[in-house]
Amino acid sequence: MMKKNLKKAVSLALASVMALSLTACKGGSGSGTTTAAQAESKEAESGSEDVTIKFCWWGGDSRHEATEKAVDAFMAKYPNIKVECEYGAWTGWEEKQSLAIQGGNAADVMQINWNWITSYSGNGTNFANLEDYSDVLDLTQFSQDSLDQCKADGKLMAVPVALTGRLFYWNKTTFDEVGCEIPTDEASLLEAGAKFKAYNEDYYPLAMMEYDRAIFLVYYLESVYGKPWVENGELQYTAEEIQAGMDFMTKLEEAHVIPTIAILQGDMADSLDKNAKVIDGKYAGVFEWDSAVSKVQKAIAESTTKPGQELVIGDFLKFGDYDGGFTKISMALAVSANSAHPKEAAMLINYLLNDDEAIEICGTERGIPCSAEGVKILEEKGIGDKLVMEANAKVLAHSKFPLDPMFEHNDLKANPDGVYYKVFGKLSAGDITSAQAAEDLMKGIDDCYNF
Repeated sequence: MMKKNLKKAVSLALASVMALSLTACKGGSGSGTTTAAQAESKEAESGSEDVTIKFCWWGGDSRHEATEKAVDAFMAKYPNIKVECEYGAWTGWEEKQSLAIQGGNAADVMQINWNWITSYSGNGTNFANLEDYSDVLDLTQFSQDSLDQCKADGKLMAVPVALTGRLFYWNKTTFDEVGCEIPTDEASLLEAGAKFKAYNEDYYPLAMMEYDRAIFLVYYLESVYGKPWVENGELQYTAEEIQAGMDFMTKLEEAHVIPTIAILQGDMADSLDKNAKVIDGKYAGVFEWDSAVSKVQKAIAESTTKPGQELVIGDFLKFGDYDGGFTKISMALAVSANSAHPKEAAMLINYLLNDDEAIEICGTERGIPCSAEGVKILEEKGIGDKLVMEANAKVLAHSKFPLDPMFEHNDLKANPDGVYYKVFGKLSAGDITSAQAAEDLMKGIDDCYNF
């Protein structure tokens, strides 16, 4: 029954992807590139010279484990290629890798955020043009639109891994323990805050750190006003509208829906999946990417204090007449322009995204694949994380607003010096008013776009 449900979930995800023709990541494009079989044949001709390449990525423990296993399988298949792995949590990762990219000593293969193409590609000079390696990298598995989103100066800077969006996930075990219904709108969210406070003041229905709050703010405003956050490089919201969103954020703290930033900092965890209060069910909700939720699910499942907890996908909270939220290319794989072995680096990318063996190993650790072969294998074999599959289908069906790549610019989202961290930290601490928070956020965005 589980296998049947998994296959159904993947089918739903694939149907959602195919329906989104402008942003979908299914295959069927890329004239002038080789097929998967041809790419494998070319790989076999790569020679026997021993080479070493470096591969770096961020993520949670489950992603690390699966990726290392896939890399080991790649090295077994190509014994002349040694892959050195570097990985870690997201906090501080972009700052470290941006310095490596700009310093010319980046890893050969890099897992990158989509916006890094805008921020760090040097307009097509810092990453290799992967179209030059289409003899070993099967680009026909990806839609032309998804590839076009990964270009700079007409050059293919990376290959898209997955589409993603944010959803609400709830610890059903804790909600049942508190005797509270899972929220579906503003009224039920505020009611949950009151019930959790009455049950235990250390318990909260939802937890959001600074960057989570920035994304939540956009979700809330898009739900209320029905406008994209940024369009054609211009912020679409007035100071008064953004202030209303900031007031709502403060209201959630005051209503015991979310803990303050000070409380979260006192938990001494750099991410929510490492936070003991999330792991043990005291913080019973997160607003997370569908491609990253497996790390939260794994952390909760491995709780020694409160074993057997159940994490479920919630409805998109209704705050207005519109469906807020956006989707984006969650991440991509790129090759450094300074790599001494770009062909072998491209071979590793092809293996991770298009090879049946690697697809089975990695499953949905990076979300539902953009590779048509990846989706096919997941569907045929009934493998992957059921929660991720269900979430991906749900977010692709719901979220229609576009994301401007500058939204994730490091000047905005860096921890602790980015605009989002400063604005939401000060607002939570009561150091600035909602009007000042709106003004500071707008100024930070304007400075970033006009730098």
